[in-house]
Amino acid sequence: MKKSLIALAVMGASTVAFAASNVTLYGVIEEGVLVQKAKHQDTTVSLKSGFDQGSRWGIRGVEELGNGYAVGFILEQGFNADDGSEAISGKQFSREAFLYATGGFGRLGFGRTGTLSSGAQSNNILTGWALGTGFGLSSWTSAIGTSFSRVDNVVAYQTPSFDGLKFSAMYSNGTKGDDVKWSKNNHYYGIGAKYDANAIKSSLIFEAVDNKDTAGLAKKKTQYVINFGFEYNLGTVTPMFAYQWAHQDEGKKTNMFGLSAKVAVGGGDALVGARYLFGDDDAPTATDDKVRSWNIGAAYIYPLSKRTALKAYAGYADSSKGWKDTENVVYNGYQLYLGMRHSF
Repeated sequence: MKKSLIALAVMGASTVAFAASNVTLYGVIEEGVLVQKAKHQDTTVSLKSGFDQGSRWGIRGVEELGNGYAVGFILEQGFNADDGSEAISGKQFSREAFLYATGGFGRLGFGRTGTLSSGAQSNNILTGWALGTGFGLSSWTSAIGTSFSRVDNVVAYQTPSFDGLKFSAMYSNGTKGDDVKWSKNNHYYGIGAKYDANAIKSSLIFEAVDNKDTAGLAKKKTQYVINFGFEYNLGTVTPMFAYQWAHQDEGKKTNMFGLSAKVAVGGGDALVGARYLFGDDDAPTATDDKVRSWNIGAAYIYPLSKRTALKAYAGYADSSKGWKDTENVVYNGYQLYLGMRHSF
């Protein structure tokens, strides 16, 4: 009897382990010291959580259904490592809450996730900028550019790979919630293509958000954005080119170019980049609707192990015309950062 009970216990434990083997707990913690100064402002020194990679923990899992079909999920919550607070107050899975199915048809999913050019989460296809969407004022999605980050109420589809080429489409039924009339809500639309093969990575993405107020009285302020990126891996050096065209009614109409590279050196990776923006900003606070802005940045990431790395970064930004006196470090100022990232 005792042996039978022991056998049942072992079988039960094995079953639990097998069931749990398809579910993974993971996360990233990044913390560092950030020194920065914006134009006409004091120099500040602060402890910064997630300066490059946002601190987060998550759960992901996949169930194989057979015949090449599977169902999976991603639940990911962001937090601030310096004080333990939520990255976005009130959201339990602020970074991603995504349910999807895969098969010969590609991947179809639903929930909250990053947009195609957000640089984050499982549907991102942005390429062409070595410093990515982190590193403060050098982020491709910082304030001088246009980005839609993460959106709620998403339906996202990605095709199978055609010799390295995949197509993506994404739609949000309401970026501010879907409990109001469809014609009075804000909707996100995105289509794009990414090629990743033969040392080349490249993407072309078109996105739009039809901004409206919930009363339906304000003039539509639709934003249209095109991002193009290209990378060529030469081994120790990967040069990159990125371009963004952005247009918004009663807002910014800009062109942004970026040249950057990733270089393997000293056992780590050096990331360098320079970008330039020109165009119009018709915001009422602007003294000149013509705007110009440029910035340069360099980072070095040194792995202490497979899961832990040291990071150093320096960046400088300067703007003119309508943004000449903007007291924001992204437009005018500098940043210095030294930190550590640990993943699990």
